[in-house]
Amino acid sequence: MAEIDRFNDRICVKAAKLAALRLRQRDGVTCGPTVAVVAGAMLDHVYRAELLHPDGDTWFAAEQGRIHAAVNRIWPRRLGTTPAGMARALTDHSAKRGVTYRWRRFRGSGDALSDVCRAVAEGWPVPMLVGRRAVPRHWVLIVGEGRDVLECYEPSSGNVVAVGVAAVRGARLTGLGFPRPYAFVLPSTHGPEIRDR
Repeated sequence: MAEIDRFNDRICVKAAKLAALRLRQRDGVTCGPTVAVVAGAMLDHVYRAELLHPDGDTWFAAEQGRIHAAVNRIWPRRLGTTPAGMARALTDHSAKRGVTYRWRRFRGSGDALSDVCRAVAEGWPVPMLVGRRAVPRHWVLIVGEGRDVLECYEPSSGNVVAVGVAAVRGARLTGLGFPRPYAFVLPSTHGPEIRDR
């Protein structure tokens, strides 16, 4: 499996190492649960141990289904994961650090994205809902940042794709399946910093 770094009480999986794991969603409607599992593994070393176990692939596929059922009790699963459902899934892992996740809409070309960039710089994974025109369609996970670039885990391919912050602001995303951001799921602003870079 991928090389991992230890930081305080958690094992940090850096973007390049995450890409080496080639973690892919199990079907066409589990991008949200897949992002939630990967984010949970970044936030919680006990949860991550399941993923890095020799039977991790089997666990990963089953956990996508479990998360999908848990966060979509009312919302039809075939329509994907709601932003509120994603926030609940991540809060399950961040709450022990006194941090809850919340979601917000993309604010258009004037969106400074400072909260997104700050959270990622502090080591927090940030899910981003992307789509086309008026239809949000796909979850990706922002796992790293630097020099006006965000590193995004894309669950259908298992790759980590570099995306310019300007491309996010301009709704001109490439490599993520869809060009326009719709929402971000962010940690509360007063949580402790997590540094692994």
